[in-house]
Amino acid sequence: MSAHDNGGAPKAPFHPYLVMLVAAVLPGVGQLLNEQPRRALTMLFFMILLGLVTMNLSGPEQSFVGRFAGGFFVYAVSVMDAYRWARVRWESFHAANGPRG
Repeated sequence: MSAHDNGGAPKAPFHPYLVMLVAAVLPGVGQLLNEQPRRALTMLFFMILLGLVTMNLSGPEQSFVGRFAGGFFVYAVSVMDAYRWARVRWESFHAANGPRG
């Protein structure tokens, strides 16, 4: 997605709440909506890696969330990260282009 697809006028970024909702449902996609594909892959890699590490380190008496706590932690951080960068992009865009864009 180019910032100037519609005849030179900059394209508004996605609304931060939409990015947060998508990131909560589909891990890593919030970063993609923010045009940060490397960050999305990094978050997914560490979600899987830390999920596997905690799965192998925890005992069978742990709950599902306890067994994959590392992955859930990175998942929570990725949702907050996607929202934060969406908010920064949103505010920057509207500060530069006015409230109506």
